[in-house]
Amino acid sequence: MKSGVLLSLLLFVLTTAGFAQRSPVDETEMAVKGIPRKGQRVTIQLDSKRVEDSWVKMINEKIGKVKADKGVYSMDGVVVESISKTPIRIISKVDAVPTGTTVWWSIDLGNAYLSKDATPQQWKSAEAYLKDFARGLYREDIALQVQEAEKALINSQNNHMAVIAKQDAIKKDIEKNKTKKVEIQQQLAENAADLVKLNNMVDANLKEQEAARADIVNMRVQLESVKDRMNKIE
Repeated sequence: MKSGVLLSLLLFVLTTAGFAQRSPVDETEMAVKGIPRKGQRVTIQLDSKRVEDSWVKMINEKIGKVKADKGVYSMDGVVVESISKTPIRIISKVDAVPTGTTVWWSIDLGNAYLSKDATPQQWKSAEAYLKDFARGLYREDIALQVQEAEKALINSQNNHMAVIAKQDAIKKDIEKNKTKKVEIQQQLAENAADLVKLNNMVDANLKEQEAARADIVNMRVQLESVKDRMNKIE
């Protein structure tokens, strides 16, 4: 992976880390099955599917069994000691919004509904619960991004080593090419010397052919001389 991509990943992690410092909780009313309910809402700048899965898992494990009905999650007669020592009823929804995901819940304390003005102590406790959930998700998200950035760094380092190794291989090929060039030059020199020898052999052969032809002529003259002598015998 190129260094520019790695830098972008690291900057994104740092930017997301900034989001983790801000998890404001506000009081808002939401209609659930046609009934308006006042509750708390926190906005998280993460994917809604991931937030919803984490929220349902968390309240199942830390609060009690959750009943799901068309995106509405409810818990009856559960005890959240940081909010109330007595059983409470919780209704919750998770929605995707342009800025991320909202987690909303309405809490029936038995003698009153959770409200910033009417139940300030319980409000603060519930607010801290939502903030802790959001911060936990941010930490988890940043940890995952750090892992990805570390993997990207390792890939970048491996790529760098591969480039260096490639350069070394090219240098070796250059040296081999130089050696081969010297060998070819030596072969060309030897070939030129062989050509001179062959040309000399051709010249010598021509002289041998001339000598052989002269010898044939002499042999014919001698043969004719012998025949002539034979014909003169009486």
